[in-house]
Amino acid sequence: MNKIKNIPEFNTEAEERDFWSEKDSTEYIDWRKSKPAFFSKLRPSTKTISLRLPEFLLEELRMLANKRDIPYQSLIKIFLKEQIDKELKKTT
Repeated sequence: MNKIKNIPEFNTEAEERDFWSEKDSTEYIDWRKSKPAFFSKLRPSTKTISLRLPEFLLEELRMLANKRDIPYQSLIKIFLKEQIDKELKKTT
């Protein structure tokens, strides 16, 4: 078996993401010693933004969200994700 290399220290998540996108983790981690991990309360990273909407649009969003019994901010995220997925499918 080859010697396991030391994992470098990273200054940012982006730097670490770039590193792992180009490297084979088996050179840095002995996966035979791994154990399952559960992250039941893990949430995706979010960034707060400010978004100005016409009042009528916000009221319509609230009405639709109420029908689905979810917060209107969650409904906005759902709508955005659905539309982004559609747009990305058009380009592929």
